[in-house]
Amino acid sequence: MNRSFERDVQRSRAVIRGRRARWWLPLAAAVALFAGCKKPPAEAQRPPVEVTIVTVEAKATPVDFEFTAQTESSRQVEIRARVEGFLDRRMYTEGDLVRPGQTMFIMDRKPFEAALQTAKGELAQQQARLTVTKANLARVVPLAAQNALSKKDLDDAIGNEKEAEAAVIAAQGQVQTAELNLSYTIIKSPLLGVSSYARQQEGSYVTPTQGGLLTYVYQLDPIWVNFSISENELLRYREQIKKGQLIFPTDNKFDVKVILADGSTYPDVGHIDFTNPAFSSETGTFLVRAVFANPKGVLRPGQFVRARVSGAVRPNAILVPQSAVQQGSKSHFVWVLDKESKPHQRVVEVGDWHGDDWFITQGLQTGERVIVDGAIRVNTDSQIKVVGTAAPGGSADKPAASAPASAAGASLAPHEQPPRVQLAQRRPDGGARNRAGDSVIR
Repeated sequence: MNRSFERDVQRSRAVIRGRRARWWLPLAAAVALFAGCKKPPAEAQRPPVEVTIVTVEAKATPVDFEFTAQTESSRQVEIRARVEGFLDRRMYTEGDLVRPGQTMFIMDRKPFEAALQTAKGELAQQQARLTVTKANLARVVPLAAQNALSKKDLDDAIGNEKEAEAAVIAAQGQVQTAELNLSYTIIKSPLLGVSSYARQQEGSYVTPTQGGLLTYVYQLDPIWVNFSISENELLRYREQIKKGQLIFPTDNKFDVKVILADGSTYPDVGHIDFTNPAFSSETGTFLVRAVFANPKGVLRPGQFVRARVSGAVRPNAILVPQSAVQQGSKSHFVWVLDKESKPHQRVVEVGDWHGDDWFITQGLQTGERVIVDGAIRVNTDSQIKVVGTAAPGGSADKPAASAPASAAGASLAPHEQPPRVQLAQRRPDGGARNRAGDSVIR
């Protein structure tokens, strides 16, 4: 009986321990859950975005325009044979500078010397005949005065004299022709210039019509630089002039500089001396020509260069660095700081490039502060720290270039972010031809 009682006591204790465990387990879980729901420490505030800014300033800005251009000799002469015959000798070194009157080719002279001798002999015969007819006329005239001869005899004597005089004149012409033909066998340069290679070699039979082209001579000083302006450019800049957005120099006296293939600048300054009055039906452009002094022959015909035309001015122009302008989904925009240095997006219309800057045609006012460096990291909630100031129009010595089409004029809402933002990129060199002023408008 005692054993049965002990077993009952042990079972009761086990039941009590199980019930206690079931009560404490939910309690422990609740305590653990409560402990895990404690508030995290406050998140640290983001540091301000460090930026540089530019203060907008409207001012008259000189503008340079660049064009793809090609040099051309101001005088290109064909050296041709003027008589038929065999080419005897070439007297110049191909590619060398030749001077006016310098002998370049000599043709076989023997046939022409013989022709000259024949012409001189004919002249001598006619002169002798003239002497005889004059003597006959001198004898006939007194006899005719005494009626010793008929009137016909007198007329015949006078006619023979005049015929002999005409024959002498014709013979003199033959001599002159023979002398000219002989002189044409020595072919000389008519100008100072650079010679080309010989198109015909010694021993070739040449005529004025077939095989007569022997070589070329190119005058290098002065030299021409040709470039073209399209009809669209002409209309665009006429409109800008009409609106007062572009001013050309008095009498369209532009200065022109040449940029060589290696990026260096030709030292002499040229001037526009000719504009074609008509557009090309094939290209829709018209030719503009600038003339340059070229005493050292640095420029050679056929070179591809860049023509930089300067002298135009944009009055009240606003320039901002290109790095300040960003591209949204539909427009260009910049970040503008208000009086409390809070950033706001501002949609702008962009014009031409000006070196590393961009002309802003609409959207900014004088005195406003525009973020330049660091603009890509800015949003409407950013705290801004200005660490530097950029000078507006800091690259005025670089040429203008065409910019993309203008954007809409309305500002974005403060909370609106473009879906894709990127810095507006400058077109690489060697792309489409830059916009240029209609420097040749008359």
